[in-house]
Amino acid sequence: MGASARLLRAIIMGAPGSGKGTVSSRITQHFELKHLSSGDLLRDNMLRGTGFPRTLPQAEALDKAYQIDTVINLNVPFEVIKQRLTARWIHPASGRVYNIEFNPPKTVGIDDVTGEPLIQREDDRPETVIKRLKAYEAQTKPVLEYYQKKGVLETFSGTETNKIWPHVHAFLQTKVPETNQKASVPP
Repeated sequence: MGASARLLRAIIMGAPGSGKGTVSSRITQHFELKHLSSGDLLRDNMLRGTGFPRTLPQAEALDKAYQIDTVINLNVPFEVIKQRLTARWIHPASGRVYNIEFNPPKTVGIDDVTGEPLIQREDDRPETVIKRLKAYEAQTKPVLEYYQKKGVLETFSGTETNKIWPHVHAFLQTKVPETNQKASVPP
């Protein structure tokens, strides 16, 4: 059996807004890995973007079904995630979306076209974001400790996905072959 047939069972963990989706899609661009293994529970969780496993019993159940090779933990400071997630403002009538950092309105809090006030979705409000991040942390701490004890946890820390990605990429190169060494996909 050639090295290219090697199956890597990896889990990507990280708080909401930590860049899991971006990292996952880059992994599938660069490596011979499918985004997802079989198992309806996993697929269902991935499609909803909820991240799995989130609790210790889930992690233990997953281990009984699959031998997990590596757990990639994206460790992004809460403050950074909070800024990222609370930067979104919406013009309800048109559905126009602004981002304070990347695509700000000409006047803060005002729609460029109509001059009407912008609103923030409940999900994007600082207090909601903080609540979600604290819940994530409390729920996943035992999961991360569990994988740490098993020796499969790899934590990558940083404030930007583009700065974290090269480290994840280098780590995965030691585990699986790349799809195409001269791929036109930027690192």
